[in-house]
Amino acid sequence: MKNEKILTCDVSKKCGGCQYQGTPYQEQLKTKQKNVEKLLKGFGKVEPVAGMENPYYYRNKVHAVFGRERNGKIISGTYQANTHKIVNIDNCLIEDQKSGEIIRTIRDLLKSFKIKTYDEDTRYGLLRHVLVRRGFVSGQIMVVLVLSCPILPSKNNFVKALRKVHPEITTVVLNVNDKKTNMILGDRDIVLYGKGYIEDTLCGCTFRISPRSFYQVNPVQTEVLYGKAIEYAELSGKEKVIDAYCGIGTIGLIASKKAKEVIGVELNPNAIRDAKINAKQNNITNVQFYQADAGEFMVSLARQGVSADVVFMDPPRAGSDEAFLSSVVKLAPEKVVYVSCNPETLARDLKYLTGHGYQVKKMQPVDMFCFTQHVECVTLLQKSNRKCKPDSYVKLSLDMEDYYRIKDAEGDVKIE
Repeated sequence: MKNEKILTCDVSKKCGGCQYQGTPYQEQLKTKQKNVEKLLKGFGKVEPVAGMENPYYYRNKVHAVFGRERNGKIISGTYQANTHKIVNIDNCLIEDQKSGEIIRTIRDLLKSFKIKTYDEDTRYGLLRHVLVRRGFVSGQIMVVLVLSCPILPSKNNFVKALRKVHPEITTVVLNVNDKKTNMILGDRDIVLYGKGYIEDTLCGCTFRISPRSFYQVNPVQTEVLYGKAIEYAELSGKEKVIDAYCGIGTIGLIASKKAKEVIGVELNPNAIRDAKINAKQNNITNVQFYQADAGEFMVSLARQGVSADVVFMDPPRAGSDEAFLSSVVKLAPEKVVYVSCNPETLARDLKYLTGHGYQVKKMQPVDMFCFTQHVECVTLLQKSNRKCKPDSYVKLSLDMEDYYRIKDAEGDVKIE
């Protein structure tokens, strides 16, 4: 970015969400390049980090927690780092601006509708969180109101008042979270307006996005990330592909255009439901989706003698586990394309794979989370004929956000 104008954030020190606020963007990329190379240079050449032309307001998913100050003033924003103290935010430099406007409107409506914000200590109050997701191509907007009970007083009038200010909202969902938990969303969704989901276009495919489905938060860089993953796979139309940790089917459906057959696996049942719908809406018939733990599913495939030419893997921040990685080795695909959101766990998993017959051929970092320390990386591994001494697998603890992906399926999943 030439002649970059650095925008300033009023709450960056309190919030702690953006570690690089106030740092010129090119300097951020240099720092991320240095950090990634420190972890991965032992496996081969690390390409320069692919950055953004405009690194501001990129997040298409905006979450706000609601509460009150001691004087009774309603606030909304995020938790201060390592605390449950709410930092009031009126303008976030990395979040979609329209979504921020909607959250502020909801904050303003609460008093007139006599809706109390939830207090974690007393467990009294109604509104806990608001989640807004916007399709950057479609323009569709979903608002999720996370409540402590399924009853929203004057719900129709509330939705009407909200849409009067923001007619661009296409659906409003009430999510019930009545548990004492750190998780944002509960298990029950009630549609108050619209279809209960939005749609967006990515890499030429249309995707249905529900409140609890995973969808990358930076659509511009996601096209770069997935485009590089497909490029690395070098699909010719003859390959059998496995898309592990497939979410709503994004990588698998995009890859299906150049593959013979794709199998997708994901633990989240809501995401799998959306993935199947996405395949149908895009008229894609060479993809099958299965709801299962990715590690157990891969072990099951290996046990059944199922082969694959390419495995795409896009695990959570905690990386993969030894059961999954060992099953990849047993399947022995010619190529493994690893999409990682954590270079540390990527380095750990690459150590295992390169110790079990694979060689790193290419590595491309992509800046998906500008102004933060996080960086994603696409890595191509190819099966090698040389014998390697197996390295031990070092387990790392799971982050709270990754708990939903742990074991939740039993038995083998049969492939027809």
